[in-house]
Amino acid sequence: MDRPYDIVLYGATGFSGGLTADQLAANAPDDTRWALAGRDRARLEAVRERLAGINPACVELDLLIADSADPDSMRAVAESARVVAAAAGPYAAVGEPMVAACARAGTDYIDLTGESVFVDQMYVRYHEEALRTGARLLHACGFDSVPHDLGAYFTVQHLPEDVPITIEGFVRMSTTPSGGTWHSLIGMVADQGAATRAAKERVATERRLSRAEEGATERRARVEQRPVPRTRLTKGWALPMPTLDPQIIRRSAAVLDRYGPDFRYGQYMVTRRLVGAAGTAAGAGGLVVAAKILRVRDYLLGKRQQGEGPSEEERAEGNFVLRFLGEGGGRRVVTEVAGGDPYDVTAVILSQAALCMAHDDLPETSGQVTPAVAMGDALTPRLQHQGITFRLLKEE
Repeated sequence: MDRPYDIVLYGATGFSGGLTADQLAANAPDDTRWALAGRDRARLEAVRERLAGINPACVELDLLIADSADPDSMRAVAESARVVAAAAGPYAAVGEPMVAACARAGTDYIDLTGESVFVDQMYVRYHEEALRTGARLLHACGFDSVPHDLGAYFTVQHLPEDVPITIEGFVRMSTTPSGGTWHSLIGMVADQGAATRAAKERVATERRLSRAEEGATERRARVEQRPVPRTRLTKGWALPMPTLDPQIIRRSAAVLDRYGPDFRYGQYMVTRRLVGAAGTAAGAGGLVVAAKILRVRDYLLGKRQQGEGPSEEERAEGNFVLRFLGEGGGRRVVTEVAGGDPYDVTAVILSQAALCMAHDDLPETSGQVTPAVAMGDALTPRLQHQGITFRLLKEE
């Protein structure tokens, strides 16, 4: 498409947006036409000045003023870009206008959301329009949920084809939550009813579209979160992990033949000690109750401000390890995806996903799709080049 920019980074003045801008400044090919977008020109100018210290060519980056409350500015950004990378959240509160603008303009869209209610609502409202215009709408293109989605895809590629496959994923990570993550989490647990309604509306829409699709493949893909996992890959205690990741993986499996005719997935968080597991479970339950009380919710939101995040020194101490046990066709494999602090990893993923969408030869897809479906074979080597490891540990 003949548009001024290959990539526009929207939300470039926030914490994750700033880290992503740094990554693009350091790694975007010289011929990549990209720009920064946000509400405040002065803050955008400050970001551009910082980026010029990484790459002098960034001194000439264009700055686009865009506010989610101004539909015309959303449309202008979407129509100017081949890919919009959206780092402005919480997405359930401010993310929809950019999704809508990209779906209408036929512009590829990627974001960092881990909010299931937002992903489901965007599917119901804009998937069909994106199918019509050719736009690809990709959510969860950060630590939520690319290492998990591509890790599961990497695992099934080491198992026989055309057989039922079961995978269990085990997550261990160390990081300090940012303000954006905290606000998104509080928003999700405060209104679980909205998530339930959005999920039901999505299922109804998927069924309607499936009935209308000629030659649709019947493939079973399920999430199975057991109270206790069938196996244990790492030392410690494992708890079911109620995140968006398993649903993203299930949707990849429902589309791609490589996952076999019957695919099951469960995901678990690992803590080193029993007291840590108990504390995590109790804390999660308490947060759900507290977030429903308005005054308490306001207090909790005030504990961390949006735009704040762990320092460079804190991030240097962070890391994550995902291990997957895959079984199918009489074979059993153990794989691992690992990297640094989840916020640094998120910036790497969003920037590389944007470059991948803009420059790589990808499958023909449109509508709301997952990272594995849209660009799995192209994005994985990009991430490996940036230091995120994908390894086969064991096969039997």
